[in-house]
Amino acid sequence: MSTSTSDTSTSDTSTSDTTASGAGRLDRVDAATVTLWLQRADAVTVIDVRSPGEFEAMHIAGSYNVPLELLGEHAASFAARLRHHEEHQVVLVCQSGARATQARRRLAGVGAASLHVLDGGVPSFAAAGGEVVRGTGRWALERQVRLVAGSLVLASTLASLAAPRARFVAGGIGAGLTFSSLFDLCPLGALLSRLPYNRGPGRPDLTSALEQLPHPSGPRGDDVQDPGAPS
Repeated sequence: MSTSTSDTSTSDTSTSDTTASGAGRLDRVDAATVTLWLQRADAVTVIDVRSPGEFEAMHIAGSYNVPLELLGEHAASFAARLRHHEEHQVVLVCQSGARATQARRRLAGVGAASLHVLDGGVPSFAAAGGEVVRGTGRWALERQVRLVAGSLVLASTLASLAAPRARFVAGGIGAGLTFSSLFDLCPLGALLSRLPYNRGPGRPDLTSALEQLPHPSGPRGDDVQDPGAPS
């Protein structure tokens, strides 16, 4: 009986380890882990999916800017470019983790592996003492969304005192925020990211965004062709 119990226990442990290992490939990581990985230049690729303006304001040293909208439109091309040996990690970062989670979902959907989301985003990395590059100060996109949404709700509420139908604007904003939460989307954020304020010194196109990333490699580190790269 003891042998059977031991075998069952070993089986349960193995299943648990396998599950944890599989989940780890698409899991969140903390700043300390990313800092450790960054000590080896060939161990990790850090991709910042925020707007160019946010990236210019502050970003993790050695990270690459690929705005979420661009990555979403060409996920297969970026997944091919990020093909590395199994030990290489890809960390997706944003301001809080929401946009990075969307990016991870899209890349995983086209076969990318070893994807991780930095818990707490770039601010948490900086707060933990990680090396960051600072530039022109700008408001984060999430903060801009809160400002615009809050201002519209306040304005429509005040306007409804004179024009009762204006209250429907506030209701529409509330419905939009609920939709964004349920489906993990933010149309207002995507719209704001197109403003000149958020474009920074230059918004990368597909070609420049792909070329900045490390070249893909096979299981033994051999270079392989990127089928998604523009000719």
